[in-house]
Amino acid sequence: MESVLVSACLLGEAVRYNGGDMRCDHDILRQWQREGRVVAVCPEVAGGLPVPRPRAEIAEGAGGLKVLAGIAKAVDSNGRDVSAYLISGAEQALELARAWHIRIAVLKEGSPSCGTGFIFDGTFTDTRVKDRGVTAAILQQAGVHVFSEAQLAEADALLRKIEADNVA
Repeated sequence: MESVLVSACLLGEAVRYNGGDMRCDHDILRQWQREGRVVAVCPEVAGGLPVPRPRAEIAEGAGGLKVLAGIAKAVDSNGRDVSAYLISGAEQALELARAWHIRIAVLKEGSPSCGTGFIFDGTFTDTRVKDRGVTAAILQQAGVHVFSEAQLAEADALLRKIEADNVA
């Protein structure tokens, strides 16, 4: 049975910067939980950031790949560089994915760690830019198929295809 890496906040864990969660009550996610295939991760907490914490964004909307390469920074709303925390958390998420042989991840859209299609631009004005967060980027580089919580049907279709291919 394939496991799926899922952002802990989507599972109702109070790990977000504001101390809250972003619980996703989708039938597919509940089914995966019943089947025992969900592996939870909050890269920001794993990387050492507290809950609650100041909100963080990637400066100039540069994206996760540039943070990983050391040519962009993630900063919090106080101006503190939190890049090392996001990179450490991303590396731990990748280690978890490798340990569980995970090929699919469902991550929280918009997060500087987990954003899959958009992140915020670093101005703390809720301005979106099309790019990935640090964890989404490192997982995709490693060949993990990364989806947002709005793409659960697509993630489940791929999961079922992978499992069907394994049987054939």
